[in-house]
Amino acid sequence: MRSHADHLVSQRAAVRLLPTDLPDPHQRALSSVVALGANIICNKIPGLAPRQRALCQSRPDAIIVIGKGAQLGINECQYQFRYGRWNCSALGERTVFGQELRVGSREAAFTYAITAAGVAHAVTAACSQGNLSQCGCDREKQGYQDQEEGWKWGGCSADVKYGVEFSRRFVDAREIKKNARRLMNLHNNEAGRKILEERMKLECKCHGVSGSCTTKTCWITLPKFREIGYLLKERYSDAVQVEPVRASRLRQPSFLRLKEARGYQKPMDTDLVYLERSPNYCEEDTATGSTGTRGRLCNGTSTHTDGCNVMCCGRGYNTHHYTRVWQCNCKFHWCCFVKCNTCSEKSEVFTCK
Repeated sequence: MRSHADHLVSQRAAVRLLPTDLPDPHQRALSSVVALGANIICNKIPGLAPRQRALCQSRPDAIIVIGKGAQLGINECQYQFRYGRWNCSALGERTVFGQELRVGSREAAFTYAITAAGVAHAVTAACSQGNLSQCGCDREKQGYQDQEEGWKWGGCSADVKYGVEFSRRFVDAREIKKNARRLMNLHNNEAGRKILEERMKLECKCHGVSGSCTTKTCWITLPKFREIGYLLKERYSDAVQVEPVRASRLRQPSFLRLKEARGYQKPMDTDLVYLERSPNYCEEDTATGSTGTRGRLCNGTSTHTDGCNVMCCGRGYNTHHYTRVWQCNCKFHWCCFVKCNTCSEKSEVFTCK
């Protein structure tokens, strides 16, 4: 059976066949072949919702970028939680392609926010680099001048609005069930994209004689995704618990409100929200995305989440002693040999039982 990556590689090959300057009859024939190839590829990608599959078939070039964006988010998740009991290691691309995390915890909230932001970031970058059809630089800013400030828009401003809207169309399309979890996922998806939009940066280049800055050309650029990771990690720490509110005539929930708050206070747009308390992630559990902590490295002197007492969940830990030996303080003697001392260093490594 071919892997998901193989399908995407085949898809990239199919996209390269798109005609550019063939006569019209040939264009139509070749386009039909490409469309058939995209249809086959998209039907073989597991876990796509109907609207996602339709978007895949109409924009096969974008699926590769979406996959990269989802992986960008997962990699960042694994970096941000590398010292925690839960370290994102069991996720893959499940929040975009395939089964969701079944527990509506704050970890799930972070996962959805970071992957939605990752897809928006990747699509925006691909547009600026000319790697996606139907998008490019932000045209709204081209040609505008600020006479008072002495600068004008130039270069290629990143079209983050396009990236965010594409992420919204694809990532949110998998939320089909009319339940509280859908509202939670949609809110966290939007929070991740909102934070990305808010961190877009203005860059300028000066123009003038001898390095003076009589005029400036400015454009909008994407932030480093690591910055988005840190910001969402802060939102994770301050995540708020919510509960669904059902309209009187409808069975399905219509919006989320802060749990244990007076009235119907809704969360802020950039809050991460969760429905259920987090499990302890001590044992392996595919439903929660936990790989357990047995065998994990821990810090024998730390009192934080990476410390052995916390990481190992009270099971204790093993201590491994290592000695590293190497040649050091080498000197050249006339004539003609090199004499070295032998240095050694002892170290301890701790792993959870």
